[in-house]
Amino acid sequence: MSNDSMDSRSPFALILAGQPTLRRKLHLTTLNALSQRVALRCSLGGLSLEETAGYIRHHLSRSGRSDSLFSDDAIALIHRSSNGMPRRINNICTQALIAGFLDKKNIVDETTAKRAAAELEAD
Repeated sequence: MSNDSMDSRSPFALILAGQPTLRRKLHLTTLNALSQRVALRCSLGGLSLEETAGYIRHHLSRSGRSDSLFSDDAIALIHRSSNGMPRRINNICTQALIAGFLDKKNIVDETTAKRAAAELEAD
């Protein structure tokens, strides 16, 4: 992008969407001119506990499961560990399902979810 007539007319609109690291990068001194031209900034927070539970149930139902594979305590721990961020929820749930399978458990309990979250934190 050049600086030619950028302030006098608007030749196109650009939407920047990304992870929180994008916001931090825009605050770098080298990108100050671009950051000043951002007209609107919006960020989404994490899901609530109820939304996290619904998110997990929805994914399980889309995979063909009607019963719950996660205890309420496990879902609460997953929510706390992920801060309600969907990608983190997915990663912890996947790791917990694998750990539960290896332990021959029919349902992921809080202990299994805690171990899965700890393994992901170690990475």
